[in-house]
Amino acid sequence: MVLDEPELEFGGVARHIDPRFGITNYGPADLGAVDAPRAIRVGLVGPADQLDGLRRWLERCREPIAAKDEQYPHLFPEFPGCDTDRGLHTTLVFSDRNTRAINSRDLRAIETAGQPAALTEAVSIYAEEIRTLADENRVDVLLVARPEQLIDTASRSARGLKADRDLPAPDTLNELAPAQFANFHDLLKARLLHLRQPIQIIRRSTWDEATRPPEGHSRQDEASRAWNLHVALYYKAGGVPWRLLRNPADLTTCYVGVAFYRSDDGSSLSTSVAQVFNERGDGVIVRGGPARISRTDRQPHLARADAHALLVHALDAYRREHHTAPARIVLHKTSAFTDDEVGGFQDAADERFIDTLDMSWITSSEGAAAFRPGDAPPLRGTLVILGERELALYATGSIEFYRTYPGMYIPRPIGIRPVTPTRNPRELAAEVLALTKMNWNQTRLDGRLPVTLRTANQVKSVLRFCPPDQAVATRYAHYM
Repeated sequence: MVLDEPELEFGGVARHIDPRFGITNYGPADLGAVDAPRAIRVGLVGPADQLDGLRRWLERCREPIAAKDEQYPHLFPEFPGCDTDRGLHTTLVFSDRNTRAINSRDLRAIETAGQPAALTEAVSIYAEEIRTLADENRVDVLLVARPEQLIDTASRSARGLKADRDLPAPDTLNELAPAQFANFHDLLKARLLHLRQPIQIIRRSTWDEATRPPEGHSRQDEASRAWNLHVALYYKAGGVPWRLLRNPADLTTCYVGVAFYRSDDGSSLSTSVAQVFNERGDGVIVRGGPARISRTDRQPHLARADAHALLVHALDAYRREHHTAPARIVLHKTSAFTDDEVGGFQDAADERFIDTLDMSWITSSEGAAAFRPGDAPPLRGTLVILGERELALYATGSIEFYRTYPGMYIPRPIGIRPVTPTRNPRELAAEVLALTKMNWNQTRLDGRLPVTLRTANQVKSVLRFCPPDQAVATRYAHYM
């Protein structure tokens, strides 16, 4: 069967399946709300020779940017411009006072240092300038232009690997490999998790057409780049670009993602991390306790007490954020559930009087494959029910609205393994498909993983560089 493409909610409670068309036609979901960011004060940090060009490009983005071509108008729509009367209905505000240039002496120090010292030097230099600007408390978001000459470094066991976020997600065991890749993004964010303001890191090739993207990266069309950057800035400034549709008759739901990671030193003990979301997409980060690799399935698992503690902490965070408890919890995990984990999570739900707990193991890939007549891959939303508790869902694939398959690789379905489902397979899969659209780093409609696990993977990439006793930000905007 093929599921309908989930709709999202935009301004005026209007609906659309594609975030870009929804925002263009109706504005963001919080349009007209008292706390919607009508002006976003942006701090700029980076090399002096980049800052002027970056500011000129941001000024250019106040006006519409033409679509890439006419062949796929839904896949590559125009950017409507960023101003108070169009698009996100906000404006970016920046000034010389809220700009910090990295001086040429520091840039030379970064350029001449060997790897991995150059990466460490760059993070230290940038962190100091960012802290200085953030402490003055005059900006909402910090836009950081990374040094053009800096190369991210592969570490111990993964020399030569490329960090390409567009490649299919790795298996769980590969995710746990020790410190596979050290990059400027994760290291800088780990250093600055104590700041109130989120940071957005940008490469020169994003705004400068004359600069080639780094090896292994491709460049999107200009309108798509403008879309992705401005939606991310809007979300980080506290805005709600879009939200999931919610039937008033549905239970109030809290979505929790649980993933595992090793610390940067390659310690054998992994730590669990959970993200807590609601229908608006508000994310709260909860860091859990230790996990262990099972001798039976070689996957990371929690002891019963640790599973109980993790969900209790997640519910406490949800209550602090929303001043109430959810009626239903949807818990997604990157490894199979053991009896101890099921028992611990259920104990926590019962202790807090939660009416419904849905637990599912979401696999990064599924062995089964579907085919359709012709050369095109299966449609996004194709659901194959392999068994009572074994589903295969194509979250990527051909998209009728785009009239093409927009991917670079043969799409693979993700697996959904519900533990004790309270809803039928179609409803569970439709919910997962809807959660793949809650991604404010991408404005296309075809995310591959639900927001619960996509953000869990992003958060752990940052937290692996943080000591266990370090205080960390609880808002997801600081990690993306």
